[in-house]
Amino acid sequence: MTVDSHSFRNALGCFATGVTVVTTVSGEGRSVGVTVSAFSSVSLQPPLVMVCLGRQTSSVEAFCSGFFAVNVLREDQKEIAIRFATRADDKWAKTNYETWEGGSPILPGCVANLECRVAAVHEAGDHLIIVGEVVRLAYAGGGHPLLYFRSAYAGLGTAL
Repeated sequence: MTVDSHSFRNALGCFATGVTVVTTVSGEGRSVGVTVSAFSSVSLQPPLVMVCLGRQTSSVEAFCSGFFAVNVLREDQKEIAIRFATRADDKWAKTNYETWEGGSPILPGCVANLECRVAAVHEAGDHLIIVGEVVRLAYAGGGHPLLYFRSAYAGLGTAL
């Protein structure tokens, strides 16, 4: 049996994932960010996470060295997810953020924020797997995550 990319994408869409905006700073000092659902923990000791970025992602090279941040979106941050899923140049125009020691943009109001130092980059088909060591984090005591399921944003138990 041959697995075509359309069926593969539909099957993977049956797995609900959290929605993140992964951010960094380019070599020119410009803030860079992209919506990512391919995010996972890797190790507790040391604290490692990974994100998968398509090789065609704009500014993908900026994420491959230095620092990046993973901003785990809250269910009322759907508009941020949509904005950072585009290649628009003005996605930062309406976005407030702070920076931590590594310099990556940290979005306010998220369920969690993780600042990471790039530990490894692995090639995997049409994507790069970027492993980061978590050097600082913050998380909210309440709130629900924004989810992505069957090509649509959702909340826990409800569609948004």
